[in-house]
Amino acid sequence: MRILITGGAGFIGSALVRHLIANTEHEVLNLDKLTYAGNLESLAEIASDSRYEFVQADIADQAAVSAVLARFQPHAIMHLAAESHVDRSIDGPGEFIQTNVVGTYALLEATRGYWQHLPAAEREAFRFHHISTDEVYGDLHGVDDLFTETTPYAPSSPYSASKAASDHLVRAWQRTYGLPVLITNCSNNYGPYHFPEKLIPLVILNALAGKPLPVYGNGMQVRDWLYVEDHARALFKVVTEGVVGETYNIGGHNEQKNIDVVRSICGLLDELAPQRPDGVAHYADLITFVKDRPGHDVRYAIDASKIERELGWVPQETFQTGLRKTVQWYLDNLQWCRRVQDGSYQGERLGFTEPKDLIA
Repeated sequence: MRILITGGAGFIGSALVRHLIANTEHEVLNLDKLTYAGNLESLAEIASDSRYEFVQADIADQAAVSAVLARFQPHAIMHLAAESHVDRSIDGPGEFIQTNVVGTYALLEATRGYWQHLPAAEREAFRFHHISTDEVYGDLHGVDDLFTETTPYAPSSPYSASKAASDHLVRAWQRTYGLPVLITNCSNNYGPYHFPEKLIPLVILNALAGKPLPVYGNGMQVRDWLYVEDHARALFKVVTEGVVGETYNIGGHNEQKNIDVVRSICGLLDELAPQRPDGVAHYADLITFVKDRPGHDVRYAIDASKIERELGWVPQETFQTGLRKTVQWYLDNLQWCRRVQDGSYQGERLGFTEPKDLIA
């Protein structure tokens, strides 16, 4: 089986590529634009494998994508290429519309052109798997409930709105053109090779540097956490065993308050990196509460019972085991972190709607 993965140099995409090369016999083509969050170092361990190929291209370049499809002749496309950071979407929503909406449209059209000319049996077996987020569902604040596959969409940020739009496009291309699609919506991922602007790696690296650990508002926002390697296993299950036209929610059954996540990281660092920066008695002393993000959703929580019931997938990591592995990985790979921080992002808070110098 030949699988084309868009965004395979990103955090989740690279975990998926590594999983496929290490655990299956499939051929993988990684198509990635290599924006700030794409890093081929995340794929160094499999880069020389004969079943792996990398092509640098933009999903919004329909002609370039069509040429790759014609040459590689994939049996499935797994679409992960996206702008994915809420705070960046507040600072600059335009790139999110371009990549997540226009890019997904261009990819769908290139795929449709390729798929329509396949022999009948191959056309029937082909799959387009769109990987999305639980943030399209909005906020569970004040509701003791979980996101299911039928939860109405209510996105809050430019990022989640752009992902919601892409989900709708994918479903429309199935309904209108018959393209055999699958959609997955996942909870917050964490694990090795995560770009340092996201909460867990940001806290780890700031703590080691003796910098403040910024926590939005009161830190009581709740997220469900999914270890990225568990997610990669789930994605492969869906693309190979999922039912065309279905949506599968993927979650880790690990609801945690943001402040508790930060405190857990600090506790692990006290144990695993006891040589603290000067003047820091405990890493938790660096916790700093800052002005909340505009439109910040209070709670996300995934009901993953459908994928468990129908495809037999369950997460292997608890939050405690996954977080320990993650902290240890960052301690062991600080050089990777330094190289990926190329100067465009310096660990500052992003996502203000008012001038930075007016905010205390």
